[in-house]
Amino acid sequence: MELLPACLVLLAATIHPIRDLVLKGTVYPESAYLGVITVWFFLAVAHGLYLNVDFLSALAVWPIALIGVLGLTLYYIGILTTMKTGDLSVYYPIIRASPLFIVVGGWLFLGQTYGPLLIFGVLLVMLGAFFLQYKSRAKLFSQPATFITAILAMSGMGMQSLADSEAVRRVDPAALLVWQYGLLAIVCIGYFVVRKPLERPLTEHLFGGWVLTPGRYLVAAVTSYVSYYLILVSYQMGGNVAAVNSLRQVSIPLSVVLGGLYLKELETNKRLGWAVVLAVGVVVIIFGS
Repeated sequence: MELLPACLVLLAATIHPIRDLVLKGTVYPESAYLGVITVWFFLAVAHGLYLNVDFLSALAVWPIALIGVLGLTLYYIGILTTMKTGDLSVYYPIIRASPLFIVVGGWLFLGQTYGPLLIFGVLLVMLGAFFLQYKSRAKLFSQPATFITAILAMSGMGMQSLADSEAVRRVDPAALLVWQYGLLAIVCIGYFVVRKPLERPLTEHLFGGWVLTPGRYLVAAVTSYVSYYLILVSYQMGGNVAAVNSLRQVSIPLSVVLGGLYLKELETNKRLGWAVVLAVGVVVIIFGS
């Protein structure tokens, strides 16, 4: 993988954990995700206007863009459901296993080929990433329904990555994001309304978090937008989608460090051992693929 797109991905990975750190423990998870999605839409509009982007150009890739929206929908619904019904520390490693989905999906549907060294690097990264997050005493299959929602979220992330990597080779990322996140906001509002708890007023369900912690939502949205925009630029520069999404896993050990320092999470030192495995995989991907 060329050094410049690899550096952009690693920079994006260092920014990404800020979102999870800021939003962790939010009282209104639906409000948080809807807030981030909505802010992303307006950021993409402002960004596109600043760059004088033709927003209608995204219509040239509308089937691919819709696949990306479907992937995003599966990801957000899957992760929200998983958060509510299971221990996220058990199932989040599955959600973050999208590089494996991308390798298989890219080979089956896009005719992409991967050298043995790249595959080896991806496997090292996934091994390190999985055990960085997975609790040894956890029972992975104790909740089959939650396991399925985690798989759906992982598949959704993989679908989005494959679709976006193809779309941004033909249109500007800001144009793509405007359409995707505009549609995603509409879909999520409909889903959140249908799934609203009976005891909670609708306005509180959708917007309650903005009253309590508006700054947290803005910080989460801006940092995650910048992070993903860098990913899209790396695709534009020819970054291999499997390699890019494997390098994104660098955000996981950073999350572990931040969790230990600021959230006082346990077993931080033990899990950092797997960060070495992940780091070796990153080196293999950058310099050996």
